[in-house]
Amino acid sequence: MPKTRRDARLSANEIQEFFEVGWITRPALFSTGEVSRMRACFDELEAIASQLTETGLHRGAHFVLGAKNGEQVIKRVVWAGGCKRYLLAIGNDPRLTAPCAQLLHSDVMDHLLNQAHFKRPRDGVVFDWHQDIQHRDKGNGTWTDVNGRGSFVQTLIVLDEMVPDSGPLLFMPGSSKWGRVGFGDHACRHPYLARRRQAKCRSDNAVMIAAQPGDTLFFGPYTAHASFENTSPRYRRVLINGYASPGANGRDYPGSGAGRRLVAPAGLSGALS
Repeated sequence: MPKTRRDARLSANEIQEFFEVGWITRPALFSTGEVSRMRACFDELEAIASQLTETGLHRGAHFVLGAKNGEQVIKRVVWAGGCKRYLLAIGNDPRLTAPCAQLLHSDVMDHLLNQAHFKRPRDGVVFDWHQDIQHRDKGNGTWTDVNGRGSFVQTLIVLDEMVPDSGPLLFMPGSSKWGRVGFGDHACRHPYLARRRQAKCRSDNAVMIAAQPGDTLFFGPYTAHASFENTSPRYRRVLINGYASPGANGRDYPGSGAGRRLVAPAGLSGALS
């Protein structure tokens, strides 16, 4: 059964883990039936993408496309709920917004991300080591940490089993306290990350997330993470939703309705924060 709004609240230990370690996982947060509906939406997005020849806005969502060996690659679908309304409804589900209200210390939040990530078998899609602050803060007034604790929470709903050969998510524990780190072509001064050496990141301290459909992760804007190529014969799809404190974001995001303001269940923002 889906969690009630009261059940959706984070414990004091979960909140501490989020800020100290960098992420938390809530197992089976979404039911088998809900996961099936989300997968169906992804199937329809994939069918739309198959008819497109270039990156762009289509039916309210922004499709980011590429190619590998002459075959189309779906890198991501930005604001997927602009096209498939059920995905947008999931983005406003109290099981996501109530914990985010606690972490942001605000019942009101701006819904910046509603992204479909596919990781089809051997499609070559890679997300190298990064922090989400790099995508939020582009300089020139695009981002302000208004609450002093990051002002952003990203959630990730697992739609297919996440295993070692499917391009699983990798996290660096404790990176939530690093502040912003440079992940470019130049040497990174942090001891865990030297000149983008992915193997070093894996072997030194990275944690691979093994997860089942319906499991949901919450992590902050400074948590270092990556996912590499899906070499399995199976899909590894996830639905990402990202929420910002009001006043933090200064950018326009693509997609019909992107950046909408949400109100979480009342009275949860101060609980256990």
